[in-house]
Amino acid sequence: MSKTPEQIALERQQAKLTKRFHKACAEYGLIADGDHILVGLSGGKDSLALTELLGRRARIHVPSFRVSALHVRVKERDYQTDLGYLESFCAEAGVPLIVRDVEIGEKPQITNHKSQMREALNPCFLCSWYRRKTLFNVAQELGCNKIAFGHHRDDLIETLLMNLIYQGTFATMPPVLQLEKMPLQIIRPLCLIDEADLVTYAEMRHYRKQAKLCPFEHVSAREKVKGLLADIKALNPEAVDSIYAAMTNIKKDYLPKVL
Repeated sequence: MSKTPEQIALERQQAKLTKRFHKACAEYGLIADGDHILVGLSGGKDSLALTELLGRRARIHVPSFRVSALHVRVKERDYQTDLGYLESFCAEAGVPLIVRDVEIGEKPQITNHKSQMREALNPCFLCSWYRRKTLFNVAQELGCNKIAFGHHRDDLIETLLMNLIYQGTFATMPPVLQLEKMPLQIIRPLCLIDEADLVTYAEMRHYRKQAKLCPFEHVSAREKVKGLLADIKALNPEAVDSIYAAMTNIKKDYLPKVL
């Protein structure tokens, strides 16, 4: 039986994402034999694609590693994900799913910088802080040595722009980060994949969208920077390639000296 044009298009898009996923894993050494990786599964397109790609990769015997997924529900945040859908999705991907409910308690104590104190009062910061705390705790409970986030290339560039604009630093979310206070690594296997390709794939795969989106989704500083990046792309369609390359092509001799 011949394949439909839709099936052919899906396979091509899947191959495109898989190629970039494997390239990121190889270039940055993201997966090793014996790893137990915990995926932060929010239910959005990025974390769904990451769970699918890691689940498929884990079925290949070399390297031999395990994948689990964690979905964290924050009581004070009025958005919802279809838990039944996540359970069936993870079952299809061959990835065990853990669900944890958390409440936002006392604000984290951050006193080393005024801007960080302002962030601690931000609802997005608090939600993210408690989600990550739960991820770290569950990872250690399960004996995981790595936590995987679904940040794509646009996320890394947006973070770079946010740090330049708001913090005065040239920094972003690295593809791999060793935590100092616990034996865990953060990995980002989608770091070489453009968001537009994930959007296309999610539509082709008919990923189910979250039942109710976060009320702060379109009022954050990141959303404003996302709009700025869209303007930059309109100015130069290859700007994303240039900015990403610039992060590993820093010419210190042509920058101001540290005083």
